[in-house]
Amino acid sequence: MYAVIKTGGKQYRVSTGEKIKVEQIAADVGQEIVIDQVLAVGNGAELKVGTPLVSGASVKAMVVAHGKHDKVRIFKMRRRKHYQKRQGHRQQFTELQIASIQA
Repeated sequence: MYAVIKTGGKQYRVSTGEKIKVEQIAADVGQEIVIDQVLAVGNGAELKVGTPLVSGASVKAMVVAHGKHDKVRIFKMRRRKHYQKRQGHRQQFTELQIASIQA
C-alpha cells in the first residue's frame, strides 16, 4: 500500500516503513505526527484519487531526526562590470519514518 502526501509545498509518494526527508516540521525527535493531506491512496492495481484530498485518509509518521542538507552555492556575476557575489544556503529538513497508512 502506498500514498501520495503533501507537506511543505511538495508531494511525496510514501509506503509503510520508508524514511523520507521533508521540509522542517516543528516536532520533537521521537514524536508521532499525523499527516492528513493525502492526495491519493493505492493498493496494487487499485488507486483512489482525492478531489483534492482523499476523505478519511491519513498517514502516521515518526520523527527520526532534524538536520541540514548539503550546501547549495550561489554565484552571480556581471561580465566587464567588476561585480561578483557569492552566497551559500543549507536548507533544513525533518526525517520521517512512515509508520502506517489509513485509507
